[in-house]
Order: sequence, then structure tokens, then C-alpha cells
Amino acid sequence: MRQHVSKLLAAQRDALPAAAVAAVEQALDELRGTIEQGAGKVALQEQMGKLEQTANRWLRPYPHAAWREIIEVLLVALGVAMAIRTFFIQPFKIPTGSMQPTLYGITHENLGAKPDVKIPGRLARFGEYWCNGVSYFHETAPADGRLQAVKSPVKFLLFNLKQEYLFAGAWQTIWFPVDDLFVRGGLVSRTGELADRAFRRGEDLFKLKVTAGDHLFVNRVKYNFVHPERGDIIVFKTKGITRLGEQNTYYIKRLVGLGGERLELRRDFELALKGRTEEVVIVPVGHLAVNGRDLSASTKNFEELYSFSHPPKDAKVLPYLENHHYGHAMLEGLQPGGEHRIQPGHYYVLGDNTLNSSDSRYWGDFPRDLVIGKSSFIYWPISKRFGFGYR
Repeated sequence: MRQHVSKLLAAQRDALPAAAVAAVEQALDELRGTIEQGAGKVALQEQMGKLEQTANRWLRPYPHAAWREIIEVLLVALGVAMAIRTFFIQPFKIPTGSMQPTLYGITHENLGAKPDVKIPGRLARFGEYWCNGVSYFHETAPADGRLQAVKSPVKFLLFNLKQEYLFAGAWQTIWFPVDDLFVRGGLVSRTGELADRAFRRGEDLFKLKVTAGDHLFVNRVKYNFVHPERGDIIVFKTKGITRLGEQNTYYIKRLVGLGGERLELRRDFELALKGRTEEVVIVPVGHLAVNGRDLSASTKNFEELYSFSHPPKDAKVLPYLENHHYGHAMLEGLQPGGEHRIQPGHYYVLGDNTLNSSDSRYWGDFPRDLVIGKSSFIYWPISKRFGFGYR
């Protein structure tokens, strides 16, 4: 009670007459003296009653006091949360598959070609989403017509609240959509072009099973005291990387090269994979060499990356298997016979899934000041790589 009245007095001191200030201060001092003397319950209640009468007489009541208190508590809580996010831990979600299978981005399965697969009921979907990160999206044409426009999702923090699309002249709403929902459903291309197709009323626009990407906390404290080590999975700002088109986002990659080092890739294996036209494409893959010295499966944080899926003895051509590590693909800035010298004070990063990663091979090294932290703890979905165990 003393603290509360003292707070109100401090807020109103410059607006109260001297007599009012003196009366409230005297009542506060008398209550404090009673507390310090260890007086009994009756004496304390008597002094509290006097303080309440004095405060009610001289202090000015605030309008909507309850709402003011609630808003004040919320603002303090928001300030604390923002401080924790800025200086200690920051939530981050993996949007793409560039770090698979160490960290997973959003993946989806088209159920349109599987008429026997039924979407679970609401209760089952609720449990599957919160435990496994699995959600279902089944959208049918509300009328005969075509898709005419798609708006960007309305976001709140890390989550998409809703997304609207124009179909046959009427706007429709999808609640809590995943990123690139209409791209995943085949209705919008990666370049933003709408599918040129007419639908009948009730016909499926898309029917998808979507598994959320890993959500993790980024440790923003560690690198204030120590420098990142080779093999760390780091999060960094893209603003200032001139050759990278996305300038207002964050990337997550594995740190492989430090300032002043010379990098090249060894041609250990060739990977056979099918291209977009179903022809077989041969891509050389291998170990990264730093200043002429190879990294290997015994190098800290590269154990899985250089496992090469345990190839048969003497095999030089490996079949491509989805979501497997294959060392690093020799593309762009690290093609066969090429090398890269890292500028002093800069870092060089690669995605673990180098066949599907935009990384330093394409846009070069970047200043180490852009690093904001190290990936730390996967907090959702809880049934996959939950915890600290991923490498």
C-alpha cells in the first residue's frame, strides 16, 4: 500500500499543492514507522486507514484507473519481451529446405492425386498440428470461374493470420495459411503468374498436407563474447549483402569459412539426379578444403554432412536420394577447379542441402557484423528434432 501511494504521489507531485504533498508524505512516514516498529495487526490497520483517508482526500483520481493499470502491465510485459528478443533469444522459423535434413523447412504433399486419403476431423487435425506440425488445406471452387488474384498473407509475429484470393469476381478467405500456399497448390508460379485454368463449382482448387518447418530459438548472447566457429549454424541479416536480392530478411546457414581463408571443393563423387525435363544430370560433389586441407566426417559439426549416405566401396557415382547429405555441390563460385578467398572480417556460409540452397557460392562472403546469433533450440514441432540434439 505504501509503494502504491508513493508511486501516485510521485506522478502527481508537481500538480498538487504543498499542503497536499506534506499531508501524504506524513501519512506515508507514519505507516513506515509503524511497520519498522513491528507493531501488531490492529496498529497497522489503523495507520493504513489513515493513509487511505489522506490519499483519497488529496490525490487526484485517474479516469478509467483499471484500464490504465492493465495497459501499463501489458506495456511493461511487451517491453520485457522485446528486450529478451533483441538481446537474448529470438524465435526463428525455417522457411525453405536449404538446410535439410539437419533443419527442415515447410514441406507439402499433394493429396489431390490420392482420392482415397481422407482429411482427419477437427480434433485429430488439432492434435496433429500441435504435436507434429501437420496441417491440411482443402479449397474448392465456390463457383464456376477462374482464379483472378491472390493477396499476400496478413501476418502477426511469425504467423500468417489469413490470406484472401479473388475467384470468379468474389473475394474468399483462408485462415492461418502456410507460406506460399497457392504456389504449393499449383495455382501460382514461383514468378507470381496465376494458373490459366477454369474450374467448375465444387472442384478442388488444391488439397494439401503441409508439414511446418522447424521453429527454433536463436542465441543472441553467445557471439557477444566469442566468435563463431567453423561448423556453427548461424543466423544473419541479409541487408548489406549487395549480390543478394533479399535485403530485409534473415538467413540461416552453416559457417564453413572464416576471414582470410582460401576455399575450394574436392571432386570426390558425382551425383546423378533427374533434371526438370527428366534427363539425368551429373553434379560433382565433395569435401570442402580450407587452405588446402580437407574437412571430413571427423571434423566437428560436419559428421553428418560428409557421411555421403555410406556409399559402396569404390563407388564414384551416387544416386540422388531426397533429404540426404552429399557433402557440397560444386556449383557457381565453387565449381570444379575454382577457389574463393574470403575477405578479412568476413564469413562464408553454405546450406547443408547444397543442391537447393542460395548461399555464398552465389553471392559471396559477407561482413561478420551481420551475424545476429547461433541456432540453439528447436521448440516446435515437438515430435521431430525437438531440443538441442541436431548438428
